[in-house]
Amino acid sequence: MTDLPLADSSRRLRWSVATAAFQIEGAREEGGRGRSIWDDFVDAPGAVRDGSTAEPGPDSYHRYLDDVELLTQLGVDSYRFSISWVRVQPSGVGAANPEGLAYYDRLVDALLDAGVTPFPTLYHWDLPSTLEGRGGWLDRETAYRFADYSALIADALGDRVTDWYTINEPVSTSLQGYAIGELAPRRQLLFASLPTVHHQLLAHGLSTRILRECGATTIGIVNNHTAVRPASNSAADHEAAFAYDILHNRVFAEPVLLGGYPDLDALGMPPMPVLADDLEIISTTTDVYGLNFYNPTTIAASAPESPVPFEVVPTPGAAHTGFGPEWPIVPSALTEVLVDFQTRYGDRLPPIAIAENGASFAEPDSVTGPIDDVDRIGYLDGHIAAVEDARERGVRIDEYTVWSLLDNFEWAEGFTQRFGLVHVNHATGERTPKASFDWYRTHIQEARS
Repeated sequence: MTDLPLADSSRRLRWSVATAAFQIEGAREEGGRGRSIWDDFVDAPGAVRDGSTAEPGPDSYHRYLDDVELLTQLGVDSYRFSISWVRVQPSGVGAANPEGLAYYDRLVDALLDAGVTPFPTLYHWDLPSTLEGRGGWLDRETAYRFADYSALIADALGDRVTDWYTINEPVSTSLQGYAIGELAPRRQLLFASLPTVHHQLLAHGLSTRILRECGATTIGIVNNHTAVRPASNSAADHEAAFAYDILHNRVFAEPVLLGGYPDLDALGMPPMPVLADDLEIISTTTDVYGLNFYNPTTIAASAPESPVPFEVVPTPGAAHTGFGPEWPIVPSALTEVLVDFQTRYGDRLPPIAIAENGASFAEPDSVTGPIDDVDRIGYLDGHIAAVEDARERGVRIDEYTVWSLLDNFEWAEGFTQRFGLVHVNHATGERTPKASFDWYRTHIQEARS
């Protein structure tokens, strides 16, 4: 698989923006919505940097038509949003909540009326608290509950929605949620968290088969991938980078694309809880591979007494986003990841969609006019060029998605990090497009001409 196949780089790239339910909807206690692990997280004292609870935030549950109008002005081909599991199925089991489904019915219809393709994600981290209480993604049964939930959504929306993502960033859930506790559900299990990888991927495979049976034409999983670079030429740093690449990239991509896990035993890690037919289900053919990219990762060997064999260190000479040195800005690293995927997986790799790409920078909570966010424009311009570079090198990439349409609740960072093309006053919900909104709109228009 060393020779890249010829891809048609003249194929028109589709343009999109993304959001996620918990980050923009608000209305946590309205419409029969249940409780998720992120409700538990934000209600825990000190868990969120600014003490916020995602309320009201953009309040898209009530203001979704404002968002559709913004999408129309932007001129995107599609809109990647997520469906809240607990809004549709409050306890994670049983019948659907009619009020929750009605909200997504209204949103889908409004998008179609506006000429914007709805591209929902079934799971963007809002696991029902009741299922977490039974073990969450450590428990194999959660994969089957997700399959049931997928069937409810497909039955309700499948007559109008044909493009679907199943699960968003299982790497973040497993490594940050269950391994080190930075995200919900705040567990610190280190390598004992690895079963959550397998059960999320199994859930993806089961869901893919259900969506296909319901007539879906485009189905994929979404993962956050990174270019992993050793901090030095030392053997120890190279070994640490190799281990990190397996845990962050390969353990999530290879079961889906190749039908098997990389060798975890060689790294001294526990085996995955694979049962008969699991890998066949996980590697069910998909139509797209959703790839989120934000930054490369520089890895050094950790101290001998550390429970993990690597540590993330600043990338030398790189500017960084509002998240600090661990989020360096290196657009060429995106090209590196894309070419590496094509080289490594060859004809097993479906067309790639850049399902998230964006940057946060310090911005005020309230504004009286558009923010001149030149740093974000520079970030997006550089990474779109990196995508085009990869396409010219033979990688088939069909879609590019900016994270995010709106300033939103940024998980453990609360409202302190702003990724949006549109500024949101989180006290009032007022939306003000930034300079980057106009820049992206113009870029889309010119790309189509």
